[in-house]
Amino acid sequence: MAEALSRASAWRKSAYSKRADDCVEVSTEVSGWVGVRDSKLASTSPILAFTASQWGSFVRGLGA
Repeated sequence: MAEALSRASAWRKSAYSKRADDCVEVSTEVSGWVGVRDSKLASTSPILAFTASQWGSFVRGLGA
């Protein structure tokens, strides 16, 4: 999975980020998975991989 996410080209940044390089980027390019990386490091950043279900639970928890 990490290899597939490392080749992802579609990464997006949070609309809440105040500076373009001080945030995380998220990719949903690999079906069923969400990759998260540090925008300052871009393609050299380590990537955290979550299932879509895990990511959904995390995001819902932020709103609690």
